[in-house]
Amino acid sequence: MTQATLITSVTTESLTDLLQGAGYRVNQTEQNGIVQLLSASQGIGYAVRFGNPAADAGHYVDFTYSCALRVQGELPAGLAQVWNASRRFARLSLQGEFLLMEMDVVVAGVGETHLRSQLELWDRLLQEFIVYLREYSQQAAQLQAQTEQVTVAEPQPDAEVASL
Repeated sequence: MTQATLITSVTTESLTDLLQGAGYRVNQTEQNGIVQLLSASQGIGYAVRFGNPAADAGHYVDFTYSCALRVQGELPAGLAQVWNASRRFARLSLQGEFLLMEMDVVVAGVGETHLRSQLELWDRLLQEFIVYLREYSQQAAQLQAQTEQVTVAEPQPDAEVASL
């Protein structure tokens, strides 16, 4: 039995290699001195943001997969709360005009297989996220339509009584 090499930190290059090795395109960008990786899965763009620095410069002990979708109009009530209560690995939040899904990955003595499995999990969650948004929006629209159908009729004054 061979012992796998444990990873204690990641770099922009090592995560770029991981993503490209899994078949993803990757662009490295820098904004205000902060480096992030941009990629996409199933046509959905996402970013990889680096977290806490390790002892070596340019190395990090954690990172976050992050997908931000611009919200047009009103989100159905409870959308983020229902997702967060029913999913373990990624969380939703509303930040300004963006609906944000994020998943943290901690790198502390893990193997490369773990990082690949976290990427596969992220890919799966992105797919579930889009399905969830469609289904939740459809259910909210159906509920709204049902609510509008059940209207309370206001009593109308009786014409004959009113003339007396």
